Amino acid sequence: MTKVRFDENGLVPGIVQHARSGRVLMVAYLNEESLELTRETGEVHFWSRSRREIWRKGATSGNTMDVERISTDCDGDALLIQVIPAGPACHTGAASCFDDSEEVQEPLVPPELWSVIAARAADRPEGSYTVALLEGGVDAVGRKLTEEATEVLLAAKDHAAGTGPVDRVAEEAADLVYHLLVLLAERGLSPADVAGVLRERSR
Repeated sequence: MTKVRFDENGLVPGIVQHARSGRVLMVAYLNEESLELTRETGEVHFWSRSRREIWRKGATSGNTMDVERISTDCDGDALLIQVIPAGPACHTGAASCFDDSEEVQEPLVPPELWSVIAARAADRPEGSYTVALLEGGVDAVGRKLTEEATEVLLAAKDHAAGTGPVDRVAEEAADLVYHLLVLLAERGLSPADVAGVLRERSR
């Protein structure tokens, strides 16, 4: 990080961004102490200008924010704080303080799901289905992935024929996505790697 330049009130604005989707969630201020707490704890802390005290985001609501990365702009007088939120960012209950009337699409991969899979891959707790797949190697995960892809197709064909509900298509697709994530973890990749390829292709 460039050296942080606090203003005459000892504050610096923090732009909070979703680390996975890139969506801007909120803007708040930090002083030196709240910035240090953010770094030490891994959870976002701000300085409340109205109450004149430090507050941990989500301390009362439970909607905390785990910090992935903090960076400064070129002048050091603004922070970009990339986070994984545990709930809505706005006090109104909206996902972002910058919500408008347009519908915002949820990410295909919930960040908390990938966090669990990555943790299972690292810690390998006993009794975990994810761990059992991982320890079976690429062949075991691959077989299950192929099976789930077939289930998605069958559910879609049933719906097209009027013999199955569309909810089942979503359910089978969710199983497919989960097993795809496990395969990525088994190969040491992440959804960010896939997103990077898609961004390049979209250009």
